[in-house]
Amino acid sequence: MNQSIAVLPDVQLPLNIQEGVEYYLQKITHLPTLSAEQESVLAHRWRQNGDMLAAKQLVLSQLRFVVHIARGYMGYGLGFTDLVQEGNIGLMKAVKRFDPAKGVRLISFAVHWIKAEIHEYIVRNWRIVKVATTKAQRKLFFNLRQRKKSTHLSLQDADLIAEELKVPVTDVHEMNMRLTSNDVAFDAPVDDEEKIAHTAPAHYLEDHRDNPFELLSSAQDEKVLDTLKFSIAQNLNSREQTIIMQRWLCDDEEKMTLQDLAIQFGISIERVRQLEKAALAKLKTALISG
Repeated sequence: MNQSIAVLPDVQLPLNIQEGVEYYLQKITHLPTLSAEQESVLAHRWRQNGDMLAAKQLVLSQLRFVVHIARGYMGYGLGFTDLVQEGNIGLMKAVKRFDPAKGVRLISFAVHWIKAEIHEYIVRNWRIVKVATTKAQRKLFFNLRQRKKSTHLSLQDADLIAEELKVPVTDVHEMNMRLTSNDVAFDAPVDDEEKIAHTAPAHYLEDHRDNPFELLSSAQDEKVLDTLKFSIAQNLNSREQTIIMQRWLCDDEEKMTLQDLAIQFGISIERVRQLEKAALAKLKTALISG
């Protein structure tokens, strides 16, 4: 065997495809493919000696095929570069297990690993709620849309697909429903025109206004407020009471400004500020000592 063992150049590819996708695609296009004999030599070096350079060359020689396979899964709304990266993981797993003694070329063996890794990624990320968890459901997920004759799944089509894929016809209808349904935001606002049909899940939750924790918290707040009001009445004069009540204990939209109070009492804004500061100091002392 007189062919060169180092059949591929030591190409430095971007560690993150996302950062250099054009450069990545350009480089892998120019990587030479391997003959069956070259694959065998490199695979034996990897299996027998753990030669990482040989394994790397096997992986590099098949990167263009990963890209080709990934392009076939671009209809699921996921990033192309993410699909390629997942496919590359499948390729590396295949190289790790590749045995040239079986008489099969690397790509024929690796294609199953590449697709399996991409399938797993799509099912895991296509929606928040997994649409396919069993083997039959995954088979339907990746085959149903291309086998449907139209956007509407007829009973006849469902029977034919179930027979062809060897799955229950009920699974066909269920998967079709999952694939054609729309995701709903958990707390999406209610549609005024179709309140029932488009109500988000959050709107179906139990009303927590009578929750014991909320009731206790509300009661404690009321108790603190009552104590504060009592302290105001006991320790402040009428003008100071008015200032504190209007500045601190009113709803935001009803609160009075310093200018409003200055006009009401016929004094300067600075004097209102001084009275407010003095009243707060009195309350603090009274509450601490009490």
